[in-house]
Amino acid sequence: MDLILNYFPELTTDQIHKFRGLEALYKDWNLKINVVSRKDIEDLYLRHVLHALGIAKVMQFRPGSRILDVGTGGGFPGIPLAIMFPESSFHLVDSIGKKIKVVDEVVAGLGLTNVRTTHDRVENVQGHYDFIVSRAVAAMPTFVHWVKGKIAKQQKHDLKNGILYLKGGDLSTELQNFESAQIYNLKDYFKEDFFVTKKVVHLPLRYTD
Repeated sequence: MDLILNYFPELTTDQIHKFRGLEALYKDWNLKINVVSRKDIEDLYLRHVLHALGIAKVMQFRPGSRILDVGTGGGFPGIPLAIMFPESSFHLVDSIGKKIKVVDEVVAGLGLTNVRTTHDRVENVQGHYDFIVSRAVAAMPTFVHWVKGKIAKQQKHDLKNGILYLKGGDLSTELQNFESAQIYNLKDYFKEDFFVTKKVVHLPLRYTD
């Protein structure tokens, strides 16, 4: 938890309370339904919470923003971002029911009112969103295909509406056909070795009916 406070010292008392509550909730639910590896659960704040908040270093979601988290798994990056941006709404989607069950329980345990969940494939989700976030659930060309037609028309931020994707490693081949993609290296924001190869990719997408 000290990691979070170190990089985000402006958190409110309520945000600190919610971030602190994540550990007990995930450790408890992970014993029942394994959604986080045993190794990662011990480094929850580094490997999951702070990693998710890498998006918050790149983008400050404005009040009223709508964000879709695709393949949320146990709730990452959506839940930490929902705590960070309580005036934005987050829609967390996963095709695996047991993962959404854990997300629902964590959301309820934290008392988050700006999160809703859907157990389904993202292709079946209706609606338009300012940004679509995810953590390396597929190669970018596949991911772009999945989320086609889900970007909102109105621009609310300096960065254009589109995808904010947490990825690692060499992305040159994966992004070779996406000239508008912008890469943000998380090592520029976080000093821990875990982030040396980690990145946030912003890919603007156009609104389509």
